[in-house]
Amino acid sequence: MQSYLEVAVADQSYHGKELLTYATDRAVEVGAVVSIPIRDKSKLGIVMAIVRKPTFTVKNILDVETPSSLPIEQLRLLSWMQKYYASTIGAAAQLFVPSGFVPLSHPTKLDDLSVEGLPPLTGEQVQALSSISGPGMHLLHGDTGTGKTRIYIELTVRSLSQNKSAIILTPEIGLTSQLEQDFRKVFGNRVFIVHSQLKETVRRKIWSSILMSEKPIIVIGPRSALFTPVKHVGLIVVDEAHETAYKQDQAPYYHASRVAGKLGELHKAIIILGSATPLVADYYLAQKKQRPIIRMAKSAITSRTSVRNLEIIDLRDHRNQSRKPYISEALIKAIAERLSNKEQILLFLNRRGTARVVMCSRCGWQAICPNCDVALTYHGDTHTIRCHSCNYQASLPNRCPECQNYEILLKSIGTKAIASEITSLFPEARIMRFDTDNKKIERIEQHYEAIHSGKVDILVGTQTLAKGLDLPNLGLVGVIIADTSLYFPDFSAQERTYELLHQVVGRVGRGHRESKAIVQTYLPDNRIIKEVVDNDWQAFYEHEIIERSRFLFPPFCHLLKLNCKRSTRHAAQAASQKLANELKKNGLQVIVEGPSPCFHERVSNKYCWQLVIKSKIRDELLKVINSLPSGWSHDIDPMNLL
Repeated sequence: MQSYLEVAVADQSYHGKELLTYATDRAVEVGAVVSIPIRDKSKLGIVMAIVRKPTFTVKNILDVETPSSLPIEQLRLLSWMQKYYASTIGAAAQLFVPSGFVPLSHPTKLDDLSVEGLPPLTGEQVQALSSISGPGMHLLHGDTGTGKTRIYIELTVRSLSQNKSAIILTPEIGLTSQLEQDFRKVFGNRVFIVHSQLKETVRRKIWSSILMSEKPIIVIGPRSALFTPVKHVGLIVVDEAHETAYKQDQAPYYHASRVAGKLGELHKAIIILGSATPLVADYYLAQKKQRPIIRMAKSAITSRTSVRNLEIIDLRDHRNQSRKPYISEALIKAIAERLSNKEQILLFLNRRGTARVVMCSRCGWQAICPNCDVALTYHGDTHTIRCHSCNYQASLPNRCPECQNYEILLKSIGTKAIASEITSLFPEARIMRFDTDNKKIERIEQHYEAIHSGKVDILVGTQTLAKGLDLPNLGLVGVIIADTSLYFPDFSAQERTYELLHQVVGRVGRGHRESKAIVQTYLPDNRIIKEVVDNDWQAFYEHEIIERSRFLFPPFCHLLKLNCKRSTRHAAQAASQKLANELKKNGLQVIVEGPSPCFHERVSNKYCWQLVIKSKIRDELLKVINSLPSGWSHDIDPMNLL
């Protein structure tokens, strides 16, 4: 018997906002993943509804790809995302299915639970757990080292005992190894790890195993874990909820915390936003909506080694200088002392490469990307200059192309240069660098066991190292330059600086051993630096919320960033001005700011200009998106305006 299906095309190339109708003579359920013909190609799609015979001719589906259907909550989440983020069907639906399938004849046999060996709960943890009793959003504001992961495990035990599953989100793939280790001790093979660095066949097998599982399970991974076909979800944790990595940087531009909230609502689950430095907007909204805010301030390992030992080094003071620029004498001595004690050192600098500025000492010529008009970064290991926007690369010139001067200066140090300088100072030390320039085999998740066990003496890296790592052998954290992100011209710069510094300093004082943080800065009197030193998040929040209110930034408005790219600066500016004029005339309750060049005005030989739209009514921004002319991209609820 012929039946008719409305299908969400699960492919980014499908730009429509409507479901497509297909026919089949097979028994197909709502939620099934099917292959469908589109023009002359086969694409995957999700059956969203069974409908009456349409008045127009339709094609037949090609095949049914899954042995069972996606949970109804996933289908409702898909429909909501497409509307909430004004997305195309293809961009939203492709999040919910893998690129292919591995057929499984039966579900994986799952281990029984074993809660033996867990550390006893502290009094503060017991109190926190007692505050989390029913479904809905909970903000867990726990300082670094207070044992938030122990709370997550206990809540997961609760969830599984009620025959419900759990989803644990982490902002970075590099942090999955630590969470996996902690959770597998308790839940064995009920833990499924999902992320993009797994081999494609492994990811497909895991996805199919999750779909077929009838028992409660735990899924751990970055934001994409929200779209795995988990049934009967009782708990969703967004760990390190302040992290910008939870914001998708391409369509549909969703934020994992908001999607987690909706998925939790659909499942009537507990949602936990866990962070030592909650987002200003999240904290304000939790207060306004009277959602539970659970405070944890005491170290889970109580001992005299839990006390924060922090020293500020003023880089403007010549007495602090050493034979190595950017590394003070105090930091060099501290590294040597910790190495002699067989302790681990973490050196943090939120800049990749060897040097961020390549210029001529005579005429001031600077190496600029020919496609993007941004400064090229020098990478000493390959002796190349590289653009981090379009990946343009060239050899470092041996003389200035403008005046032929042979003295080329390399300024503004990066992580590769720090690693090189530390190697020359401590040639016997085992040193590893971690940043986004790492090859796959160099990434932190590939070396987690060696790092955790202390086989690596000195870790050098960017924000990858600042997030959530618990290193029992760590004796020293050195922040090379604390104030780099303060210079960014964006409303989020102060919040991002506080978060990063608080997180990296929070790697010490966790009770494992006596440890210390040395923070080097050119701005020791800056308010943000002082608030980090004093561990005073509340003072930071109160200052920041006043600034946001004064200049109308989230949480006091909703933001929409509109971008266009054109072949010339004049064309980009003209298109932006035309759209700005139209938006000001259409009667919407919005504020139009700009046009202005994007932070990186020229990318891949195109000129990029933007408009920033503010409104206290989010639906007004959706109206703007739905009326955009071709050639414009949008990002609703952006984390920054750069």
